[in-house]
Amino acid sequence: MAPVDFTGVFPIVITPFDADENPDLESFDRIVRFMRKLGVDGITILGVLGESNRLLDAEREALIRTAIAAAGDLPVVVGTSHAGTRATCDLSRLAEQLGAAGVMVTPAREPVPNPDKIFEYFQRVAEAIAIPIVAQDHPASTQVHMALPLLIKLVREIPQITCIKQEAVPTPPKTRALRAGLKKNRVTILTGLGALYGQYDLESGANGFMTGFAFPEVLQALVKARDAGQQERVHNIYQRFLPLIVFEQQPGVAIRKEIFRLRGLAHSNQVRHPGSAIDPETAAQLQAVLTATLPDIDITQPISI
Repeated sequence: MAPVDFTGVFPIVITPFDADENPDLESFDRIVRFMRKLGVDGITILGVLGESNRLLDAEREALIRTAIAAAGDLPVVVGTSHAGTRATCDLSRLAEQLGAAGVMVTPAREPVPNPDKIFEYFQRVAEAIAIPIVAQDHPASTQVHMALPLLIKLVREIPQITCIKQEAVPTPPKTRALRAGLKKNRVTILTGLGALYGQYDLESGANGFMTGFAFPEVLQALVKARDAGQQERVHNIYQRFLPLIVFEQQPGVAIRKEIFRLRGLAHSNQVRHPGSAIDPETAAQLQAVLTATLPDIDITQPISI
């Protein structure tokens, strides 16, 4: 497989479960194939949306195998973060052996913050594998704050870090600061948070999105319009879908799992305990938002923006 160019749209996908909370590999296969049909630039599995912290290592392996088999030539980035460095290195090696195009890694919270230990963590992962690393900066899920000097040091001194997944709010200022600090460095910046600040992230120099928004077609249209210099179109697309983006961004994964079910991609919206499933009132609100945003549109098919 050719080296991955971390630009464009890399959707983070859910881990579907059956009613007994077992991974639903049939639905997972279908999700990956659908993303490939959309023509996204790659997919990311076993992220926060993928409930990776609730999975056994054997389940992670089965999901990696399923994704890579279904993806064909579509690059698969695997979230390999564990609380310990050794475990992260081992899972990263496994992902590489199974055919992953890259790994997404974020540090775990320690009682006493230590930037040097974070640097060593990424350095050891890089020494363990030969594929690219996406350094995820997502304090909301990790409670780890990676300051700008640390991120710049990581990129400058660890060549395998070829992308920063920038999710430290406010994202546009930090993206601009990274761009200024890295200057002409080869690293790319992909933003997440469900594209909550999508228009402004792109205006600030992001190369695209690596996030779990359940309509990657929208993100593709935003990037395409930005790259074509069509700022008014970027604004119009963002404004049209902002209510859905905001609704989806509520804490937890239940709403996005329900959308994947409504799109015909997952048999169930089951969330693994102790995560909460979507309640009837929220499901009704979601349906109203979908109807208002995409009236008379079959969302089980790729949508045209």
